Order: sequence, then structure tokens, then C-alpha cells
Amino acid sequence: MAKRRPRRLSCRAVSFISQRNRNTVKKRDLLIGSFVLALAGGLVALWLAPEGGRAAPQVEMETLDGSTLHLADLTGQPVLLTFWATTCPACVQEIPHLNQLKAEYGERGLEIIGVAMHYDPPEQVAEMVRRRDVGYTIALDRDAQVASAFGNVELTPTTFLISPRGRITYQKMGDLDWERVEGQLDAWLPAQG
Repeated sequence: MAKRRPRRLSCRAVSFISQRNRNTVKKRDLLIGSFVLALAGGLVALWLAPEGGRAAPQVEMETLDGSTLHLADLTGQPVLLTFWATTCPACVQEIPHLNQLKAEYGERGLEIIGVAMHYDPPEQVAEMVRRRDVGYTIALDRDAQVASAFGNVELTPTTFLISPRGRITYQKMGDLDWERVEGQLDAWLPAQG
């Protein structure tokens, strides 16, 4: 049996196959490029977005002095809301930092609210506030309604940074990233001149 020679493709066939491969490559490159561009656009949009996060719950709280504080009344100013307990060493260590933050940003509009957990007796909270010279608002969460509204907070300290538009932009259980908080406050609040 004689060996058959492989068929040679005509120039036209080679040209057609070559053109088809180029079109496939072009389509694939265009598809990949579009995907990369869309992904980059989404990331840029997230980065440039004025703020993300979910809306802060519109709760009302009883303050240590017996008045009622409506979180909705604070729209237009940033709020640092921290759940704490008198028996929590990290919470007690945080008090001087929160006092300093209030001293630095309070006149520029920052409101700090320390929400005492439901299991903390009000007398014990009042004594801690007096002893530690707390310089920001303290609220009592006697029935755990505030903790529930913020996602069933059980561990302390748990802190929420709320934007002037009422959005939770930072949430942290445990030690705060103070630089991040201050950076966000600097972006929201005009510098005092």
C-alpha cells in the first residue's frame, strides 16, 4: 500500500483559518479586556463612594442623667457608639482614648455615646463614669433593645462609627484602629482654624 501524502492546504484555506483564529483571539481579548475594565470600574466606584455600609438603626436611648437620646437627632454629625461594660477591662482602658477623641473632635461635631450593657447596674455605671471622669454621653441599655438593634451585640467593647448621613462605616469588636477612626473623622469634619 502506497503511503499517502498529507494533503496540503491551499493558500485560501490557510488564510481562512488564520483569519478565523485572529477573530477568535480578538473576541477573547475584547472579552477579557471588558471584564478587567468592568472590575476596575467597580473597584474605583467603591473607593470613590462617599460612604458605604448599612443604615444605623434609629433607636432611642435613656442617658445616665435620665433624658432620652434619639440617634436620628444626631443625623448630620458623626457618631462613635461603643457598647461597653464596667466589668470589661478593655472597655475601661478605652475611656481615656474616647475622652481624648471627644476633646479633639467634639467641637467639630463628633458625638460619642457609650452604651452600658443591659447587665450593668445603673449605679455601677454611674460610679465608673464618676471615677473615670468620662467626658462623653453614657446611655443605659436596660432591656438590650439598643444592642439588639445593632445586631445583637453581646461582647464588649463593640464599636460603631456612624457617618453624618447615618451610615455605619466601621464596626469593630475589641480594640479600635484609632488611626482609621481619626482619618475618617478628619475626612468628615472640617479642621478648626
